[in-house]
Amino acid sequence: MTDTETNHEAEMDVEPNTDGGTDTETESTESDTGPETAETVDSVADTAMPVSIADPDLSADAVDRVVSTLEDGRLADGPEVRAFEDEFAAYCGTNEAVATANGTTALHAALEAMGLEDGDAVITSPFSFVASANAIRVAGGAPVFADIDPDTYTLDPTAVEQVLAERDDIVGILPVHLYGLPADMPALCEIADEHDLFVVEDACQAHGATVGGQRVGGFGDAACFSFYPTKNMTTGEGGIVTTDRDDVAERAASYVNHGRTVSGTGGYDHVDLGHNFRMTSIEAAIGRAQLERLPELNRTRRENAAVYDDRLADLPIDTPSEPTGYRHVYHQYTVRTEDRDALEATLSERDVGTGVYYRTAIHRQPAYETVSSAAAKFPRAERAADEVLSLPVHPGLSERDRRIVVEAVRDHFTSQ
Repeated sequence: MTDTETNHEAEMDVEPNTDGGTDTETESTESDTGPETAETVDSVADTAMPVSIADPDLSADAVDRVVSTLEDGRLADGPEVRAFEDEFAAYCGTNEAVATANGTTALHAALEAMGLEDGDAVITSPFSFVASANAIRVAGGAPVFADIDPDTYTLDPTAVEQVLAERDDIVGILPVHLYGLPADMPALCEIADEHDLFVVEDACQAHGATVGGQRVGGFGDAACFSFYPTKNMTTGEGGIVTTDRDDVAERAASYVNHGRTVSGTGGYDHVDLGHNFRMTSIEAAIGRAQLERLPELNRTRRENAAVYDDRLADLPIDTPSEPTGYRHVYHQYTVRTEDRDALEATLSERDVGTGVYYRTAIHRQPAYETVSSAAAKFPRAERAADEVLSLPVHPGLSERDRRIVVEAVRDHFTSQ
């Protein structure tokens, strides 16, 4: 769900003035009222430092690489971009990768590379960031929604089959790997094969997630990732298309560079229509450093999620599911409860950042009033929009931060 992006993308507001969770050491001191206890010190620290919903983190190595790129002077679509493409393709296990300006442009370029024509219908999820469906429309196609699995929030293969039984104009499927959990790619790819459809994965929230040990990015004809600051890895802004198909990679690379020939000089021979969707060398330099850290960053997200799973298990909320054979990378740790708005208010009062992704299903957005399938009802997506709430799970959380989040959630339900 580009990014499902939150600039897939302005998915969430990042609080740049909060530290997002670093341990603070406070010395015990004596005062006129007597010595402070450890409990008092913890209480003062807890109220002084909010827990943010996101905390983008750039290493010293990333900064050094940016400086080196600046000194090199090749700032626009230079060697750093080519190196990042190669490294990200290798990480995903694909033959090719084409870097873009952001996750939304990656989706657009991938659909153009698939040869989407005006009016072509593509099945996608109504529960995602709007860019998933927008990219289909901008590329000239028509998004057709199918409902979600209520446990995974991803496209339900049974619902996809129901759409295919009713329509004969579908040319492709665009599943969204939401919150860091892959969609049911084995089932969806089997359906696509049976009906001769293309598959473009929206993997904008799922860098490193796996199904059966295979990383997302290589299941379909193409896949798209976002590198917005709040994602599991970032380039500041940026996106990428991964694929095993040389023809798709060549068309995508041409499209993001004004329709130039990929094998040519890069001059003024424009063989097709295109855009300037290029990634900068500075972004690629950041991305190369972030990619090296991605396994560690994902591991920390999973550790934070495991703490929540354990400490919230007895509460009347649904915590994220991880089906057998799947590896969730927790771009978001999303719980659901009919008491969502009240829980959101309680956490806000306790200075715990939260996010609702997404409060309005795409087919209910004003921009989709004229889309034919928007008139349909998708009860599972609509219910999710009423009940989901994401808690801080980013790698910058400290033990203190996790404790504050858990205590705030537990206090909310025990006080009812």
